[in-house]
Amino acid sequence: MKSFDEVIVIGGGLAGSEAAWQIANHGIKVKLFEMRPEVGTGAHKTDQLAELVCSNSLGSKMPDRATGVLMREMEALGSLLVKVAQENAVPAGGALAVSREDFSEKVTATLLAHPNVELVREEMCEIPECPVVIATGPLTSDCFSEAIEKFLGEERLFFFDALAPIVDADSINMEIAYRASRYDKGETEEGDYINCPLNKEEYEAFVQELLNAERIPLKSFEEAIENGVNAGAHTFFEGCLPIEIIASRGEKSLAFGPMRPVGLDDPRTGRWPHAVLQLRQDNIDGSAYNMVGFQTNLKFAEQKRIFQMIPGLENVEFVRHGQMHRNTFISAPLALHSTLEAKKREMVFFAGQLSGVEGYMGNIATGWLAGTNLARALKGQTPLIFPRETMLGAIIYYLTHADLKDFQPVKANFGILPKFEDGKKRNKKDRITAYSMRAKDVLNQFVKEQEIEIF
Repeated sequence: MKSFDEVIVIGGGLAGSEAAWQIANHGIKVKLFEMRPEVGTGAHKTDQLAELVCSNSLGSKMPDRATGVLMREMEALGSLLVKVAQENAVPAGGALAVSREDFSEKVTATLLAHPNVELVREEMCEIPECPVVIATGPLTSDCFSEAIEKFLGEERLFFFDALAPIVDADSINMEIAYRASRYDKGETEEGDYINCPLNKEEYEAFVQELLNAERIPLKSFEEAIENGVNAGAHTFFEGCLPIEIIASRGEKSLAFGPMRPVGLDDPRTGRWPHAVLQLRQDNIDGSAYNMVGFQTNLKFAEQKRIFQMIPGLENVEFVRHGQMHRNTFISAPLALHSTLEAKKREMVFFAGQLSGVEGYMGNIATGWLAGTNLARALKGQTPLIFPRETMLGAIIYYLTHADLKDFQPVKANFGILPKFEDGKKRNKKDRITAYSMRAKDVLNQFVKEQEIEIF
């Protein structure tokens, strides 16, 4: 094993926590630097590791969904965070949703109990000379952002992310709202989601008020990015658009997007409503619910006024308002090898949203890979480059090979997997099943060939 005075992971989010766990389990002592609570982010509310800032859902756990394929891969590879998520799950149909506070508290306690992990509550403003995993996330501090920019020798990229509101369950009018899972595919008999139905007139009035609502003003540096001052900058990431931006694309855009009513029969009519807002349980005791897909940058007073127009939310109380914030990610195609190691220097790895991946599972997966590859490099083993037929391999290939002019953060999706070359025609359902089965088989073979240690 190569000798270094210390090994460091910077960032105690999903990626950093997973990376630190994997390094420590390889018998290597690691210092995990997390700047909270000494330095806040504007979005995080606690000092816990792996705090879920946006949704409390890690995505679909179904094998016919791209996130489900990646989740299955991480479960097979011994991911700590997937295991903890499963232990702290709340009802969410085919998705793996968690009680966010219990989840982050368990991750924190588990890491603190590991003899090879030392948690350091300090902000880093320089990239250390020792082996390091950089996983500071989309809300990287200005101080460390400058250090990354200096290290890479290029401008960093930006996009904007938005949080959905969370409401008090007791303030939801259940005489109007009803419990159901889409197409009755829930884990509980009465349905995992609370649904607020809108008829055509209610929906159109809601959309009109949404379009005319006052938004929180962007700061001057954000306005510069929005106007394209930074080359390659993106105003919004398509996977997490504020609802007011979606609504501006056409009157029906919300009804075909986050407010789509398909598979959600209203028990009072026996039919699908014109549109529906879904609410997903956000904690173990069911006292708080997340407004699914309702990320927003409306002023808080406007959120109350307009969201209370939705039937069932007439007197709703907010546990957390929605808000928008700047996210940061690097130019991964220029900066990273397929191992997630920086091209500029050996033993420097990037992971999580900072590396250009999107979605909780993507953060966990890149954290696993960066931590594992750093540990393997220290032990004199060949770093892992996953086959493109696996979802993890396909994500990393995209990150490191995408055309920079079109580069946006990527999440698990079947479109990035290599197509079959056997000439066999498959319908969409059969193609997805084949992709899922191939990913599983290829991963199992790769684990055996590379003798990957599973903890």
